[in-house]
Amino acid sequence: MVRRSLLIAVAVFASISFAAQSSYDLMERANALYRDGKFKQAIMLYRKAESRGADPVATSFNIANSYYQQNDLPNAAATYRKAIDFSNGSFAPALFNMASVYFRLKQYPECVAAYHRALKLEPENVSGWLYLGEAYSKTGDAVGALRAIEKAYQLDKDDISIVYQLSEANIALNDFERAVAVIREGYAAHPEEIDFLVYLGDVYRLNKQYEESAGAYREALGVRPDDAPTMYKLADVLAEDNKPFVAMDVLNNLVQVKPDFSDAAIFLGNLAYDAKFLDRAESAYEMAAKLGNTESVFGFKNMAYDAHAQKRDDEALRLLRAAQKYFPDDVTLQADIMEFEKDQ
Repeated sequence: MVRRSLLIAVAVFASISFAAQSSYDLMERANALYRDGKFKQAIMLYRKAESRGADPVATSFNIANSYYQQNDLPNAAATYRKAIDFSNGSFAPALFNMASVYFRLKQYPECVAAYHRALKLEPENVSGWLYLGEAYSKTGDAVGALRAIEKAYQLDKDDISIVYQLSEANIALNDFERAVAVIREGYAAHPEEIDFLVYLGDVYRLNKQYEESAGAYREALGVRPDDAPTMYKLADVLAEDNKPFVAMDVLNNLVQVKPDFSDAAIFLGNLAYDAKFLDRAESAYEMAAKLGNTESVFGFKNMAYDAHAQKRDDEALRLLRAAQKYFPDDVTLQADIMEFEKDQ
């Protein structure tokens, strides 16, 4: 999902005071060093600029950014706090950046508190609400996370990524009804986002609503009829809903649409094997074997072991040799063939 960046990566503002031109020049030189990635030298000049009258909020903020760029997180946090104190808590960028540092330090309660302070100053900062939600989730507060992401959603319903995040937050609280409603609302606003329907099928399946899940996948396939991953998901949920024959029909269509989808061939073979459609199972395993999928070996072996148990060793050997044709270096196949040949 698309995430937004809160950290101000380039320090660009300075205290422009013509009464203290030297401090202004120092800030300009420090900013140039910062942009060139020379953070240690930039810090030295920011400090010198502050000693000559530059705005301490600006210098502290830029020094903190420099520490952050060097991954010196403790010093970054401490210096952001200085910028906040110098501004009497009114400089939101320092608060947002300090919250980001706390998050990276895994100091999640402090992170949550910092985001709340920042969002009081900038209540319409969508990214801030999203990151607050993430920080809440790290503390185990699923309700706090939901409220924060809900706030972001109310501010920007056009952001597709927030729809997914809000749905996940509701799922975390087992509120599947609200999760579904959010997805449907997102799809109504963005009918071009067919993945909403696929995700809806995933949500229904997670809640064991298999018929609704299959319906959502079919709705997506109505718009994108040859979408192989969605066809596979549909077959999977049908199998989980104890509808193997319908699932096999879907998989058969899938391997026609995408012949190189070897996992679909394996899935088809397994369902056919369980249903005792042995010819169909063998052809599916062979399709996967031609594509180099080693899972097909297990399919051939299972069929061979069944034939051996029924004292049909000729059939068992035929199946093993069919697999060996595609995997001649498989020592387990060679061992099984030798074993069955001894029993003839």
